[in-house]
Amino acid sequence: MKVLVTGGAGFIGSHLCDRFLQEGHEVICLDNLITGSTGNIARLAGHPKFSFIKHDVTNYIFAEGKIDAILHFASPASPVDYLQYPIQTLKVGSLGTHKALGLAKEKKAKFLLASTSEVYGNPLIHPQKEDYWGNVNPIGPRGVYDEAKRFAEAMTMAYHRYHGVDTRIARIFNTYGPRMRLNDGRVVPNFIHQALRGEDLTIYGDGSQTRSFCYIEDLVEGMVRLLFSREIEPVNLGNPDEYSIQDFARVILQVTGSRSRIVYQTLPTDDPRVRKPDISRARAVLGWNPKVDLKDGIGKTILYFQEKLKEET
Repeated sequence: MKVLVTGGAGFIGSHLCDRFLQEGHEVICLDNLITGSTGNIARLAGHPKFSFIKHDVTNYIFAEGKIDAILHFASPASPVDYLQYPIQTLKVGSLGTHKALGLAKEKKAKFLLASTSEVYGNPLIHPQKEDYWGNVNPIGPRGVYDEAKRFAEAMTMAYHRYHGVDTRIARIFNTYGPRMRLNDGRVVPNFIHQALRGEDLTIYGDGSQTRSFCYIEDLVEGMVRLLFSREIEPVNLGNPDEYSIQDFARVILQVTGSRSRIVYQTLPTDDPRVRKPDISRARAVLGWNPKVDLKDGIGKTILYFQEKLKEET
């Protein structure tokens, strides 16, 4: 196969590039490097089946020859990023998705959209199933990301229904692992970075809000299975094991051996109180279930962060 990954120099996108190359496929990585990094794909330079194109996916995408699959992962994905780049986030979810779908239509390629659990907003149903329509504040600061992804899902389904494009939608829940940025702003890199530097671990709110954490290898496996499935409806991909943020902070302190204190700050606007995927559909349709234990995955992630901190000193 020949696969194009938008946002391929990002955290998840770069791992997908690795996976497809390992399976012998040809990979085109497209990224404008606003939040992605060439460091994530540096080891692939010179690979005979890998090519990188620096390009903004909101502009027309040109690609020579046949393309079998397009995986659309281009977008800021951290609150730090989409609050810094609100217009770009809205544009990549709308114009970028339109351009990527147009290419899929032209090439008669499979199309997989990287959507997000954020389409559920601050959910009133727990755990979240794919048939839940969500509780999103469209004009709040997080709305630029939430609504961009909701629009992207609507555009994807429209291209499937009207143009017959072979589409997939993955709703990704919190994912972690090597290649996350130290200053990413999400809870996993925040806590690990602070613990390794002996700084206070910052909890926003009282720490009772919950999240679930899926290791990157498990997520990539789910993505590949979804791409090669026949499932058109959205599919939740995440780990259903649920932790309060306070309990998760204690896990980080235990695994790192840090003596950092836990401190509390004001909860950001529209921050979800609960977040846990119902993965019944993924289990039934894809035969997928996350396998990596949280402490094992966190251990691997800590090793990566330790190396990155060494490079900084």
